[in-house]
Amino acid sequence: MTATASPAVDAVNEKLPPGRLFTLGLQHVLVMYAGAIAVPLIVGRVLKLNPEQVAFLISADLFVCGVVTIIQSMGASKWFGIKLPVMMGVTFASVGPMVSIAASNPGLEGARMIFGAIIGAGLIAMLIAPLISRMLRFFPPVVTGTIILVIGVTLMRVGINWIFGLPGGPTSPTIVDPAHAAWLDQVKELGAGVVPEMPAGLKVAATLDNIRYATPQNMLISAIVLTTIILVMKFTTGFLANISVLIGIVVGALAASAMGIMHFDKVGHAGWFELITPLRWGVPIFDPIMILTMTLVMIVVMIESTGMFLALGEMCEKKIERPSLSAGLRTDGLGTVIGGLFNTFPYTSFSQNVGLVGVTGIRSRYVCVAGGAIMIVLGLVPKMGALVESLPVAVLGGAGLVMFGMVAATGVRILGAVDFKNNRFNGLIVAISLGMGMIPLIAPDFSMWLPHSIEPLIDSGILLAAIASVGLNIVFNGAKDISEDELREAALQSDGGH
Repeated sequence: MTATASPAVDAVNEKLPPGRLFTLGLQHVLVMYAGAIAVPLIVGRVLKLNPEQVAFLISADLFVCGVVTIIQSMGASKWFGIKLPVMMGVTFASVGPMVSIAASNPGLEGARMIFGAIIGAGLIAMLIAPLISRMLRFFPPVVTGTIILVIGVTLMRVGINWIFGLPGGPTSPTIVDPAHAAWLDQVKELGAGVVPEMPAGLKVAATLDNIRYATPQNMLISAIVLTTIILVMKFTTGFLANISVLIGIVVGALAASAMGIMHFDKVGHAGWFELITPLRWGVPIFDPIMILTMTLVMIVVMIESTGMFLALGEMCEKKIERPSLSAGLRTDGLGTVIGGLFNTFPYTSFSQNVGLVGVTGIRSRYVCVAGGAIMIVLGLVPKMGALVESLPVAVLGGAGLVMFGMVAATGVRILGAVDFKNNRFNGLIVAISLGMGMIPLIAPDFSMWLPHSIEPLIDSGILLAAIASVGLNIVFNGAKDISEDELREAALQSDGGH
C-alpha cells in the first residue's frame, strides 16, 4: 500500500508551472519591495555615504534578501530553513540602533561598526535559536506590542524629516546668515591687539530661515504619494492594496520627474551587472556594546518570527514542530550573519508576505523561492539600486508616514489584545516603557555626561523601552508561560508590520 501525503503537505511542496511560479513570486517581491529598500536608504543617508555607496547598499540588500529567502523557504539541511512560503527582509526593529551608531560614527567606519554588530548578533542568534521558546515567557503581547509601538513612533521622525528636511546640514530649518559670517571673518583678520583673542570654537549661530527647509514643492510631492496610497487602499483590494505603498512611490517619482527634481544621470551611468562582494568596505569592527544592542533586537525579532511561523503553519495546515521552529529561527541568525558579511542588515520574515499567503491561498514554498531568485537578479543589476537612490527624499517621506505609521499601528493592534481592564499593571508597563522609549527622541543629548561607551545602548529608545517593558512585566506579572495559541494570535494581530 502506498502512503499518500496529506493535502497540506502537498500544498506546501507543490511545484507550479514556471510562468505561474514567476508571476506569483514577482507578486511577493512587489509586496515587500518598498519595505526592503527603506532601511538601506535610511542608514546609508545617516552614514552620509555618497550616492554610489548608498546604491550599492540597496543592491546588496536586495541580493541578500533573495539568498536568505531561498535558504528559509527551500531549506539547507535540517539546521536551516522553516521550509514554508516565507519572504525574508530587513527588519525595521534594527533601524533605531543602527541610526544611533551611524549618527555617532558617520562614514565607512560607522558602516563597519554596524556590520560588526550585525555579524556578532547573528552568530549569537544562531546559538540561542533553540532556547527562544524558553524565553517567550519574558515577551508576552504587552511587551512585544509596546516595543513595536516604540519602534514605529521612533521611525516616524525619519519619515517626517524626509518631508521637511533634516535637522542638520543643507536642509536644516535655520542656517548661518552670510553677513554675520562675513563680519566674524573681518573681526578675525583684525589680529591681536585690536580685539580680544577669540575663544576657541567660537562660531556664528544659525539664525536665518533656510529656503530649502519645508519647501511647498516637497510637501506637495509627499502629499501626492500619501494621497495615492490612501486612494489605492480605499478603492482596491487584494494584490493592489498590498502594493499600495509601492504604487505611491512610483506615482511620486513620476510627479518629481515632471517637476524636474528627480534626475536619472546616475541610473544611466550605472552598469547592468555587478557582483555583490563581501566585506566591500573593509573588516567589520566588533564592539561589545553594539553587539549586545543588536542581540537584544534579534531576540525581539525572533520572538516575533516564532509567532509568525506558528501563524503561517496554521495557514498552511502544517504543524510546526520544535526542530523546524529552531531551524527557521536559526536562519534569522544565519541571514543576519550573511547580511553583515555582504554589507547589509539583519533579516526576518516579512509579515505582509505571510498575509499575502492567506489572501491568495497559494501555499507553495517554491513561490517564495522564485521570489528570492528575482530579488537576487535585482540585486545584481546596479541600475536598480541607482534608480532607488535617485528618489527624492520627499517621495520617501509620504511613503514613510505610512510604512512607519503602520509599524506603530501594529504595536497598537497587539496591545489591543492585552487585558488592561482586569490587570491594572499592564497599563503601567506600557506607560512607563513608552516614556522611556521617548527619552532619546525628546531629549537627544540626555547622555552627554554619561560614559560614551554605553551610548549605543541607551541612545536607542527602542532598547530602553525593551529593557523597561521586560523588567516591569517581570516585576508586576511574573514570567508566565505563553501558549502557542496566544503567540499565534499576537502574530496574526501584527500582520502588516515587520
